[in-house]
Amino acid sequence: MVVPELRPWRAAKPHVVRLADAVRPRLARAAAATKPRLARLARAGKPQVAKVARPKTWQYTAGAATAGLALTAGVVTAAGPWDSSGQRTAERDRAVALDRAGGTDHGSAPGAPGRPRPAPSAGPVLTGLGGVSTVKSAPDGKALTDALTPLLKDPALGPRPAAAVIDVTTGRRLFGKASGTELTPASTTKVATAVAALSAMGADHRLTTRAALEPDTKEVVLVGGGDPTLTDREKAGPWASLRTLAAGTAAALADRGVREVTLSYDTTRYAGDEMHPIGVDGNLARVTPLMADEGRTDDSASGPAQRVPDPAADATRRFGELLESHGIKTTAPGPSKATTRAKTLATVSSPPLSAVVERMLTNSDNDIAEALARQTAVATGNRADFAGAGKAISGQLRKLGLPVKGAAFKDGSGLNRADRLTPDLLTALLAKAADPSHPELRPALTGLPVAGFTGTLTTRYTDGASGVVRAKTGTLSGVHTLAGTLVDEDGRLLAFAFMATDTDPGRPAATQQALDRIASALAACGCR
Repeated sequence: MVVPELRPWRAAKPHVVRLADAVRPRLARAAAATKPRLARLARAGKPQVAKVARPKTWQYTAGAATAGLALTAGVVTAAGPWDSSGQRTAERDRAVALDRAGGTDHGSAPGAPGRPRPAPSAGPVLTGLGGVSTVKSAPDGKALTDALTPLLKDPALGPRPAAAVIDVTTGRRLFGKASGTELTPASTTKVATAVAALSAMGADHRLTTRAALEPDTKEVVLVGGGDPTLTDREKAGPWASLRTLAAGTAAALADRGVREVTLSYDTTRYAGDEMHPIGVDGNLARVTPLMADEGRTDDSASGPAQRVPDPAADATRRFGELLESHGIKTTAPGPSKATTRAKTLATVSSPPLSAVVERMLTNSDNDIAEALARQTAVATGNRADFAGAGKAISGQLRKLGLPVKGAAFKDGSGLNRADRLTPDLLTALLAKAADPSHPELRPALTGLPVAGFTGTLTTRYTDGASGVVRAKTGTLSGVHTLAGTLVDEDGRLLAFAFMATDTDPGRPAATQQALDRIASALAACGCR
């Protein structure tokens, strides 16, 4: 699994130049405000700069000078995560993670800064996505043990923290502490959901919502295709628009001379209970293949929010109002099922699955996660309910040769406390997503939040490995997990998973900080 280490930088260079031109005005305005902080950072980094100044093939990953640090912050903030070719990922089609902190089961982040602190260097992030480094051998296991073991003894991590660190290039485990123990993973479950969905459907798969006409009854059926990103907002961005669907449907009806219809909706793509076992909760809506704006009752696009009682009925009601605005009279909507005789009037489709997965991971979006779990069940011939989705996820991971023994998937989001994953499985998932032989899985890496910059890590690592760590967080009361990738001091790409259960529910910040310290120590470790 060897990729020439400079290839990502060569591919990225022209894009970085264009992005630098675009963000230069923002950098100029920020310079005055950040100058004192940058000066302190530059002084603090002098010994490290001297250390890495000795001849290396990988010199471009060294700590940057003050101007370079500002440019790094601007480029990463504007561009978001990168893939192995240096191209911006599908996150360019989605600004939600750039302007909002906090994830759906992580709570909000009051007082989140409008601009992240400059990262020590963007090089590790860009190079890390290339998959490998051939500069030096992997860290020594004993040295890693000496560096990480004391940090894992922090009381904030509870009585039995578990951890695993592997070298992505070789897949060899470098450090483990109870790494085969099945623990509650919280939202790191979404990494498994992402890999399973991508492997089952492919990164280019799209989710389609359609409107169909029953010719004998003049009934228009809004057929849910399981797109959790369908939106009714005027500015839909890259996401499928309910307004576009209504306009196309109205035009098709007018062409047929139809001005009045019975309106209904079809949610038969999914089966079983719509309500998640946690019950009514602002962290997610009822799990249905038809919803608009995730059933939110406000203008938010991520994080907890009050949801409508019936997302499918609500989306269809909105659709009816849009048809009325185009001169089509409708009845109040009710549930139905489109027959094989129904003629499709119009369709709208989501962006590629790669973009949907990235949005899910960056924002820790539970609605998308549950939708992708159900879609994985549909794609693999399993019943599209919670049990069938869990069976489908486990089956796809097993096909990929991943260590699923002891794992349990009771949902796709990680909100169910009965979910079980191991640090070994989490790191194996990340390594598999980095494998060049599985390019379809790469969004499971590119969607990971970037420390100090995007998604659920926006306000974390402000004084640590900002811009170097990419990780999925997981938070439930008394449960904290962190799993992702980073590039160590010698340019080696590592995957890690840290899991803490039975922590003090009254001190969540202390547990998060303890996990961040471990990841920062790993990133700063040459460990030889």
